[in-house]
Amino acid sequence: MKQRKKAARKPVYLILLFLILILILHTIWSNVTVGITHYNVQSSRIPLAFNQYKIAHVADLHNAEFGKENSKLLNLLSSEKPNMIAITGDLVDSNHTNIKVALDFIEKVTKIAPCYFVTGNHEAWIGDQYSDLKSSLEDLGITVLENERMILKREGAEISLIGLDDPDMLDRDHFVQAAILDEKLKPFNEDENYRILLSHRPEHLEVYVKHKVDLVLAGHAHGGQVRIPFVGGLVAPNQGFFPKYDNGLYVNRTTNMIVSRGLGNSIIPIRINNRPELVIITLENIDQ
Repeated sequence: MKQRKKAARKPVYLILLFLILILILHTIWSNVTVGITHYNVQSSRIPLAFNQYKIAHVADLHNAEFGKENSKLLNLLSSEKPNMIAITGDLVDSNHTNIKVALDFIEKVTKIAPCYFVTGNHEAWIGDQYSDLKSSLEDLGITVLENERMILKREGAEISLIGLDDPDMLDRDHFVQAAILDEKLKPFNEDENYRILLSHRPEHLEVYVKHKVDLVLAGHAHGGQVRIPFVGGLVAPNQGFFPKYDNGLYVNRTTNMIVSRGLGNSIIPIRINNRPELVIITLENIDQ
């Protein structure tokens, strides 16, 4: 009788072992490949000339490489044929900074489309190395936006692209960072163009809403690092457990914010149920 029970248990153990193996293989696969998420953002404020204008959003690369010299990521970007590429911080990682890997990627990505960059907290944390990184980015053709605006023009029409430095550049106290971002946005309040904001931090959506920004592109949350089905992200920097803004599109009044799950990792070296993500946004004039 005991032998029969043991024999009956074997298939159960084998099934469990198989499921564990599948989970391990899926986790490995989902950490070394990149998925693409598409968003269509509609507004009557988007000029007709910018209808179907495509933005590729690269967030939180953290010196990661997908394929030799990031060939897989670059091929994905190229295949999407974006009109511009927004890089919203943490291109490097302060824990294992590799400027060369970052610049090798930038040298190639600038050949795909015009690129615009804002700092993340990891750029703030690399100290004096950041000035060298910034100079090199600009030498390679990247536009680095440091609390400033530039006008994007197309067929005589304009939209505004605003870039904010990560608040860690000034103060690492989380409780004053909303005030820092609030102050940095004030000079752009009179701008009547459709306004796109590049800011590393999604947790300050209320500040962006206050200043009536039309579209915010952010990262930083890493999708919550571990994503629980039907619940969402587990933990994110500056938001703690079960973060409110960890992935996807958030709409508050007239402001749309798209939070990328990002591409790389930092302190926690692995993602679970949280594939690295390249975000593609297409602007649509709803008067069409």
